[in-house]
Amino acid sequence: MLPSPPPGCCGPVPRRAFLADFGLGFTGLALSEMLARDGRVRAAELPAKDPAVEHAPPTGLALQPPRAKSVIWIFLSGGYSHVETFDPKPALNEHAGKTFDKTPFENPLHSPLHRARFRSVPAEEINVRDVYPSIYPMQVGWKKHGQSGIEVTDWWPHLAGCVDQLCFVRNMWTTDNDHAAENQIHTGRHRLDEPQPSLGSWATYGLGALNDNLPRFVVLGGPTRSDTRQSIDSYYLGPQFAGVPLALDPKNPLPFGQRPASQSAAEQLAEFQLIGQLNGLSAVEYPDDPDLRARIRAYELAYRMQAAVPEAVDLASETAATAAMYGLDNDATKLAGQRLLAARRLVERGVRFVQVFPSPYGVWDSHQKLKDNHTRLCGTVDKPVAGLIRDLDQRGLLDETVVVFCTEFGRTPGLEQRAGGVDGRDHHPNGFTIWMAGAGLKRGYVHGATDELGYHALGEGHYVTDLHATVLHLLGLESRTLEIPGRRRLDIDHGRVITDILA
Repeated sequence: MLPSPPPGCCGPVPRRAFLADFGLGFTGLALSEMLARDGRVRAAELPAKDPAVEHAPPTGLALQPPRAKSVIWIFLSGGYSHVETFDPKPALNEHAGKTFDKTPFENPLHSPLHRARFRSVPAEEINVRDVYPSIYPMQVGWKKHGQSGIEVTDWWPHLAGCVDQLCFVRNMWTTDNDHAAENQIHTGRHRLDEPQPSLGSWATYGLGALNDNLPRFVVLGGPTRSDTRQSIDSYYLGPQFAGVPLALDPKNPLPFGQRPASQSAAEQLAEFQLIGQLNGLSAVEYPDDPDLRARIRAYELAYRMQAAVPEAVDLASETAATAAMYGLDNDATKLAGQRLLAARRLVERGVRFVQVFPSPYGVWDSHQKLKDNHTRLCGTVDKPVAGLIRDLDQRGLLDETVVVFCTEFGRTPGLEQRAGGVDGRDHHPNGFTIWMAGAGLKRGYVHGATDELGYHALGEGHYVTDLHATVLHLLGLESRTLEIPGRRRLDIDHGRVITDILA
């Protein structure tokens, strides 16, 4: 059955005309996306969306000229210690072993910020996290680096040489004190709330693709557990905007992404053409089925990716000097180096958002043996991350790429004493540090601070969605325009742009 003609139409719509209009409609969508890539479309020129229509990507939603084309989001799972990385606190050494109330500083446990920014799942009477009162000294030395004189600990010798390219935000905070915070820093929502799409999904939903032969949102090295899938998921935006995990084996970068050896290229082409015809017929019958549309796009993209993806993740074409810059010549740094080098290759080829997990799940979670753990782990990522910054810079890509380096929370200034602990720190959502680099950002700059003991983010601080709003702003997007009819987000979901760090 064909749809009823609109009011005022003089007769039924011929089937051939309907199918032609249907096809031209999709041609128009493709054209609008190509124009958006060239910066020819702006949000003000777009018609209002019909809530009854499946939400297609609002190509061209840029509200200001974008400073960046792509994002490389580096996430260290488990929670690195901010005070032993990028926010050293000499007061921890000076007052080591004392309780908070024996120092000349305000007891952070009595601060109203503690309750305002803390949302624990366990009952308060059994939750001891974040309230360890015995100060644990820093486990590493530190010094100032670069012309900017930014303090970095001695576990980061390579990255310390890049501080004049980096922009640190030392007053981040979040609310979940457990590892669901890994999802929270990517979605902005606490685990007790309704899940929301991840930042990578929002960015690609708002901007579309730069390369039709590659996924717009790629994930390298994760997520490694089903309960952290939220960190790359798109939820109600539709499956076409979810992150696509890729392996770094050029022979098999994507499960089921290679043509079977028993099938010729001509046979596969004929198969995909038939599938396309059948899907097209189904699309006429079920025009509002988002899963069907996503499936059609997936088939089309999978066919195109067969050549593009293996080439993009094939690191063998890189020079020996580039491989050494990323630490591919050392077993300790090879894994992180491969993933970060692949990230550079992907943004170079037009991938919008690359989310990189350079370390396995949860390994930075240093409840015990923090010194041993962080010494080893910093050694695995320091050189590769510094290599990425230098490589992007020398290729001119740092001027059009935003690099974000983050974790889910910091670690407690106090010694974790559960189970007789003597050498570790617990989870700490009340204040921690991330850094950014690249397009549209100040370089060699520190924004915000935690208190003398590294406990609370001072001032209003920045909830994780402030970071999201800043990244979207640099891409030319305004978070508050990225909403779906019937799915209105909370104000905190949108965050506030951290304007002080913008160049």
